[in-house]
Amino acid sequence: MAAWQPHARAVRAPARMHDWLVTPGSLTARLVASSEQFRVRRVHQRGAPCLADEAAAIGLARPQRVWEREVLLMCDGKPAVFGHTVVPLSATASDWPLFSALGERSLGSTLFYDPLVRRGQLEFARLGPEHPLARRVRALTGANEPIYYARRCVYRRRQGLLLVTEVFLPAVLGLETAATMKNTT
Repeated sequence: MAAWQPHARAVRAPARMHDWLVTPGSLTARLVASSEQFRVRRVHQRGAPCLADEAAAIGLARPQRVWEREVLLMCDGKPAVFGHTVVPLSATASDWPLFSALGERSLGSTLFYDPLVRRGQLEFARLGPEHPLARRVRALTGANEPIYYARRCVYRRRQGLLLVTEVFLPAVLGLETAATMKNTT
């Protein structure tokens, strides 16, 4: 289980990673602007048990089955961010009308342009190698970092709650340099 913190400084991320963690607005928009080629690679979208530290965040008394969506946000052919989203099974289509039809589209591209969506406070964590999300990242990408930095946020639409967790991968640190080089050539 991760120790989620209300302030990014609490996770002691290096300066460049801290900058990514505190990205205001849409992380997807920043990734698009920082790379020449951006795409969403959907890993899966299915019913699954939520993690122990997710249940209370989405209004569940205990961990139980939820709708789970996992994606890799790819920048210039490299995975830059692992996205993990959970929604209680009790959520209705009117709460999250586009969730089931996202496919390879970014969830962020819908959340930030829907006037009914309210964003909660960001929380931040350091995920050790045994955290379930770190194990999933390792299985998907082969990366084997001792620590992954992550942030998460609850979004509310009508009566529905949705929790988005973003795990930042090493490739994200090379994006600012790539964008800077692209703009100077």
